[in-house]
Amino acid sequence: MNLESARAKLNAVPDPEIPAVSLVELGIVRDLRETASGVEVVLTPTYSGCPATELIADDVRAALAEFGDVTVTMQRAPAWSTDWISAEGREKLQQYGIVPPQCSGEQAIRIVPRLRCPRCDSGRTEQLSRFGSTACKSTWRCIECLEPFEYFKPI
Repeated sequence: MNLESARAKLNAVPDPEIPAVSLVELGIVRDLRETASGVEVVLTPTYSGCPATELIADDVRAALAEFGDVTVTMQRAPAWSTDWISAEGREKLQQYGIVPPQCSGEQAIRIVPRLRCPRCDSGRTEQLSRFGSTACKSTWRCIECLEPFEYFKPI
């Protein structure tokens, strides 16, 4: 078995809620191990109650089926953090129209974000709601172009 080939396949599996980033770029893939009959993938969901967890596991199994038996293990400790999003993942989020976290999860308690619009780059933005389409995002609006956008909240 070639684990590098399995990693490449895994790196191409998109997040079902934010398809612009892969599961690897989002930081929820914690490990990939060879087993006697295939591979084991260790995942840490973004939230313990994330509704996409089962779909993500199914997508991982489908992507790696050629490598034999695919075991998906959920590891909930330590809890997932936005600090685990890769630099490439952050760039892809921005291009997709979701502002990536602007600070670490630890700093989030003390820092009020000053967000730039992902569409026109204006710094004149306002928060519309602490909650967005998913629990990990909040909804903002650009005062210049009037376009709404989401912010991936640091945790």
